[in-house]
Amino acid sequence: MKNCAKVINKKIVVIGAGMVGVCTALELQKRGAIVTLIDRKNPGQETSFGNAGVLARSSLIPINNPSMLRSLPRMALNKSVSLRFDPKFMARNAMWVAQFLANARRSQFLETANALNDLICLSIDKQLALLGENGLNEYLSDLGWLFLYRQTAGFDAATTNREVIEGHGVPVEVLDQNALHDLEPGLRRVFPKALWIKGSYSISDPGAVVAGYAQAFVERGGTIQQSSATAMTETEENVTVHLSDAPDIVADQIAVCLGPWAKTFLENSGYRVRMAFERGYHRHFQGSGDGSNAPQLGRPICDTAGGYVLSPMRSGLRLSSGVELADCDAPQNTRQIQQAEQAARRAIDLGARVDETTWLGRRPTFPDSRPSIGIAPGSRRVALGIGHQHIGFMTGAGTADMIADIMSGQTCDIDASPFRTDRYISRHQV
Repeated sequence: MKNCAKVINKKIVVIGAGMVGVCTALELQKRGAIVTLIDRKNPGQETSFGNAGVLARSSLIPINNPSMLRSLPRMALNKSVSLRFDPKFMARNAMWVAQFLANARRSQFLETANALNDLICLSIDKQLALLGENGLNEYLSDLGWLFLYRQTAGFDAATTNREVIEGHGVPVEVLDQNALHDLEPGLRRVFPKALWIKGSYSISDPGAVVAGYAQAFVERGGTIQQSSATAMTETEENVTVHLSDAPDIVADQIAVCLGPWAKTFLENSGYRVRMAFERGYHRHFQGSGDGSNAPQLGRPICDTAGGYVLSPMRSGLRLSSGVELADCDAPQNTRQIQQAEQAARRAIDLGARVDETTWLGRRPTFPDSRPSIGIAPGSRRVALGIGHQHIGFMTGAGTADMIADIMSGQTCDIDASPFRTDRYISRHQV
């Protein structure tokens, strides 16, 4: 067991109650800290609520990879179901765009894949332990997930990414149309090729898992305060969190785990942050089933040409859209999720829709698709765990372990240097 002495008796505030924040609060509490968790909503009700629930090592492949560069001419038309963008947002964030594309080159891509693989491996092991410790295994499936290809040419174009996945020891199996039908008979025969990612897991209710962790945190003596944190002020003695609707909170240290809202919070606190937002939508469907409302899909699927992920959830089949690059709080644009639904209906009987509104989530992304984990630039008392793009739900537990190590002056279990906080964050007010 790690030495917890440097954390014991410290008062720590964790800002943000998504998967990263709740796991961080739990880990710091486990090591002896007195922890207060702050969020404007109940735990697990923002970005962590709406993801596809996949815990898979194949997620070491970031969106900005060499295959994306080859697809730029088509993506520039802004009609792809996989990636859409607001031209005005892209123009305002031209430096982010340029660096995002630069990091899609093979050398930078491989560096990111290696770093993400380390974080994902650390996180999945700890996530499985947390699920068991807190009696939440009812939400866990170990059937893996599938990449589906509507054309053999699409499968061939993914060779480099597939080689990188296999090169990191991820167990996979290539399926032809018949083998896919045997595994998932609910799918129509529109996919000549598929890649089964084995040794992977999925969660049937991501929001409930985060809420379950938060309940355990409270039962062990933690405090959750539902408030909006607007900024922080750090001195030699302490750090103060400023709230819009409650008195300030003074602590020895702070961990900022605010996801996409970290940009505004940090900028209000004297930092510059180069972060963009990969927004995504989801809807739920009943599936045809046998009259029992049980979805006829055994594991999550990613239709690579259709640009969506479909996951069996307790609330039905969750259809998640591709990426929309836009302002964090821009109005919804349901064109992309509607196009994804049309593609999904050609692949499976979605059945009736079971929700009335389309959910919108925001995923914070730095230009190299790696989170920032560590002490904030120019700070002694503020730690960051932000910018996890699509993998925050999966990597929350590993990020929490790293934050707790760094805040207590201990060595992390993996190399923390690829996640340095000064890559795209600077402090201009000290």
